[in-house]
This record gives sequence, structure tokens and C-alpha cells, in this order.
Amino acid sequence: MKTDRRAAVFALALMMAGLAGACRQDMHDQAKYEPLEASELFADGAASRSPVAGTVARGFLREDDALYRGVDGEGQLVERLPLEVTRALLERGRDRYDNFCSPCHDRLGDGRGMIVRRGYKQPPSLHEERLRQAAIGYFYAVTTEGFGQMSSYATQLSPEDRWAVAAYVRTLQLSRRITRAELSDDDLARLAESAAEAAAAPAPEGAAPGEEGP
Repeated sequence: MKTDRRAAVFALALMMAGLAGACRQDMHDQAKYEPLEASELFADGAASRSPVAGTVARGFLREDDALYRGVDGEGQLVERLPLEVTRALLERGRDRYDNFCSPCHDRLGDGRGMIVRRGYKQPPSLHEERLRQAAIGYFYAVTTEGFGQMSSYATQLSPEDRWAVAAYVRTLQLSRRITRAELSDDDLARLAESAAEAAAAPAPEGAAPGEEGP
């Protein structure tokens, strides 16, 4: 009796294994087109279908011309930042500027970055009157499209990051021209505190007394 039962269980296991193998093989061999495979069904001979003309991926409609293209309704460069100016935005702009822009423009915007000092063509100073008077949309456009020997950074920087950089460039420009009369009492106090800390800082190793570091 036990022998018959074992034989029946063994036969059932073999049958299930065969069915499972057949099912798996059917899944492998089912009728389907592989990516980029040819097909006689469509006039262009390709099985893969292209998106309908004018199709826009979800989240990429980008109707806001000011935000995504830096121009107003008349196609002119915008004069105002299309984002709220916050400390976080400026800090993000400084971070992106230091990473992507300072190798040429240096961290102060004078155009004497490290690769310029090693032979690359020097860009204009961001403090030139021409650039100080330029619309903020100009800096967004240049970062997006490139200019002269400067390549586009549209791939590396999102639209929001490009605006953050433009806002930080304005901050650099303002830092050279603002007067004490335009500063608040809190600003003046922070400046005095920073100056005192700098004066109290130890001289760089190897520097002569009264000599500044590099």
C-alpha cells in the first residue's frame, strides 16, 4: 500500500514538473515584438511606435516662459527673478556657482578662475557695467544656451538652479557697489564682527609678520 502511494506521489510530481516547464517555455516563446524589432504591420517597418507629434511627457509642459525660458510674453528677457528670493535660494546659487562657474569666473566673479590662470580664455568680469545693467534673464539665457567658449549648462543645472545662479551673480555684483549708508545696523554689526574675527585670526604658517597669506 505504501509503495503504491509513493508511486502515485512520484508520478504526480513528475507531471507537475512537466506542466511547470511547459508553462515557463510558453512564457519565453510567446508572440511579442522586442524593442526596435522590425514589423510588416506598420508602414515604416518598425514595431516600436513613436510618440504622437506634439506629445509632452507628464510634468514637462513648461508653459511658464519666464521660469523656463527667461523671457516675458513679448519675448524680451525678464528683468525680475521669477522665483521668490530666499536665503535658501541664494545659498543654492552660491553652491552651484562655486561648482560650475568659478573654474572660469572665479568665486568673486572677476573672470580669473583656475583654468583661466592655466591658459583658458578669460571671460569678462561679472562686475563690468554692461553686465551689471543686463537683465537677470540674460544670465539665465547664457547658462541655458552657452555663449562664446562657454557651453550650455542646461543638462547639469535644472531651471531652478540656473535661476539660483543668476540670483547669486546679482548678489556678487551688489557686493561691490553697495554703500555703508545702504546697510542696516544689523548688517554693519555683522561686518564689524567679521572684521574683528579676521584681524584676530593667526597668520598663515610661513607668512612674515604683517604679511597676508595668498
